[in-house]
Amino acid sequence: MTTYVLVHGAWRGGWCWRDVAGRLRAAGHHVLTPTLTGLGERAHELRPDVGLRTHVDDVVGLLRGADLREVVLVGHSYAGLVVREAADREPGRIARLVLVDAWVGPDGASMDSLAPDFFRKWIDAAATDGVIAVPPASTVGVTEPDQVAWLEERSTPHPRRTFADPTRLTGAVDAIPARAVLCVPARFPFGEWARGLGYATVELESGHDAMVTAPGALTGLLLEDA
Repeated sequence: MTTYVLVHGAWRGGWCWRDVAGRLRAAGHHVLTPTLTGLGERAHELRPDVGLRTHVDDVVGLLRGADLREVVLVGHSYAGLVVREAADREPGRIARLVLVDAWVGPDGASMDSLAPDFFRKWIDAAATDGVIAVPPASTVGVTEPDQVAWLEERSTPHPRRTFADPTRLTGAVDAIPARAVLCVPARFPFGEWARGLGYATVELESGHDAMVTAPGALTGLLLEDA
């Protein structure tokens, strides 16, 4: 049995992993899907001062509090930055990292520093009082009506500071085996960033929110890391 910790991206919550988590559990694995501070069922905790470090602390707290070992730590999109920093702080607990269409970079990188100009401008336009409004599901490749409704009913605004805060890494994370799942066709240079860190990559034909649009195929890839 493998322990998977699946960390969601911006605007989502642990709920978004429902179909993947169910499949992994049916295969006999232990699966945790934490919700980061200020999002999902923790939306009442949303404050402008919630930053990247807050979310890293969420994941580190789970790893330590449950005394998890030999974890396959999975981060989607924005959570690529979260899980890399969490793994850097607790490298002895992590067996493998999996980055799913994820934002990643070296020490000091942030969403803002990595983002193309058009994305930063869109984020700034969508942000009010320190929070970023939920974008339409179509922007992440979710178009099937039932999936759109499920996603948009549950998504919540995201703290702007998390995109500005720089990653703090000692380099310990670079010794952890890792690979990147790249959703194609690509909208951002996730593959370039992952390969720049020396990560192996595998492509998955899916929208950006693959846990919603292609849960079976994504689960199959994650099972390879068991």
